[in-house]
Amino acid sequence: MHAAQSVVIRGGRVMDIAHRGAPLLDILVLDGVIHEIGPPGLAAPAGVVEVDATDRLLIPGLVNGHTHAHGALGKGLVPDRSTLELFLTMVPALSGNRSLEDKYLTAQLAACEMVRKGCTTCMDLFAEFPLPTVEGVDAVARAYGDVGMRAVIAPMMADRTLYQALPGLMDALPEGLREEVAGLSMAPHEASLEASERILRDWSHDTSRIRPALAPTIPMHCSDAFLQGCDRLARDHGVSLQTHLAESKSQAIRGMERYGRTLTAHLEELGLLGPHLSAAHGVWLDDDDMARLAHHGSAVVHNPLSNLRLGSGLAPLRSMLDRGMTVGLGTDAANTSDTQNMFEVTRIASYLSRIQLPDHDRWLGSDEVLRLATEGSAQALGFGDSIGRLAVGAHADIVFLRLDHIDYWPLRDPVMQVVNTESGGAVDSVMVDGRLILDHGRFTTIDEARLRADVERAVERLDPASEGAMAFAHRVREFVGAFCVANTCSHYHVERRLDPHS
Repeated sequence: MHAAQSVVIRGGRVMDIAHRGAPLLDILVLDGVIHEIGPPGLAAPAGVVEVDATDRLLIPGLVNGHTHAHGALGKGLVPDRSTLELFLTMVPALSGNRSLEDKYLTAQLAACEMVRKGCTTCMDLFAEFPLPTVEGVDAVARAYGDVGMRAVIAPMMADRTLYQALPGLMDALPEGLREEVAGLSMAPHEASLEASERILRDWSHDTSRIRPALAPTIPMHCSDAFLQGCDRLARDHGVSLQTHLAESKSQAIRGMERYGRTLTAHLEELGLLGPHLSAAHGVWLDDDDMARLAHHGSAVVHNPLSNLRLGSGLAPLRSMLDRGMTVGLGTDAANTSDTQNMFEVTRIASYLSRIQLPDHDRWLGSDEVLRLATEGSAQALGFGDSIGRLAVGAHADIVFLRLDHIDYWPLRDPVMQVVNTESGGAVDSVMVDGRLILDHGRFTTIDEARLRADVERAVERLDPASEGAMAFAHRVREFVGAFCVANTCSHYHVERRLDPHS
């Protein structure tokens, strides 16, 4: 863990999202917190380190509201034509056989990619099999701490397999495969709750930087007793919950079949909705679902890249905002969205509104989506207004963008240019709590060359060990895929696809 620092940042252009400007200002940071923002030449206490931000645009660190660090070692493994359910058949192959060192390594890899692309905080739904462990979650926390990021780490858990979760899926398999799948099982929910209790009770990391949370992965993959047990633990320990809610049409349709109501209505019936809950995706929410979430103060984290990659559909983002909901943005895992680039997420979130809404005045503007990627995600993760802003009293989590990069020749509207053109290529330096963890393109905290070598060695070992699980995923692919197509073409009372009958 790295100590907060006191610095004065001079000569930079400070992003003002509200006024779509970037005036030349100095920023005084004391003990990691922004103390004052003022005109060039701002007075600073003796001994405070000066940081030169000449020809740099300073923006708030982006906040990734939903990712899975275990996916970082799975890049390039998920086939192009994969639905969410097809992806889930591959999870044992993608994330199995991991040693404690592998868990540390994949989290460090994810953190480094996020930092290089302007992200300073994330919500990581990290999976271990068969159970979350104190040691495994601690390894993930140490990885984020060593890189210097801020993170919320939520063990991702279930007590039903994919085949048990979706009514009808088991019957869609041929007899031989059905017998094999029937032998699969998840850990009993009592064991996962006991493990979660230990993780929360024994948490040893500075919660201003690294916080615990819980993640019952998908409502239908969790028994009601498990969902309520996670909620009880979260409330008792004052931590947040995140789940994947109404991500795919298969979930929406089969959820209605299982519960006789929408997934959101079912969570409300169980008592899970509240300000401590954030829902990832929310693609297949209806108007009543959004009203429920808004009423209870629950947030939604929009993941447009993985929603497109897995063909899940177009989330009703403008409708959520119209209801006053807290909305953040996320990348999802690097094995489903293929990147941890929040700049791409922000741009795509804006552009998708243009094919959803005929009224151009209701399209999502660059100022709106940039706020979602900073303040919105910060609220969804429970940080309030302590991060995601360049303002007095906020933590000094700051990204320095090079104005000598060609994307900013000329500089006219910095908000629009960051959202519409930035790829991460102009990221020069990244500061967390006043400390430069990336300084002129070089990490000050870890050895990237060693990280790459460690990643290559791990993959050489993990890929052969996962061949059996990958072969099984390919064997069930045809049948799970046909099941998904049938759901996609079935009627649901809302539609989130451009051509539902294709």
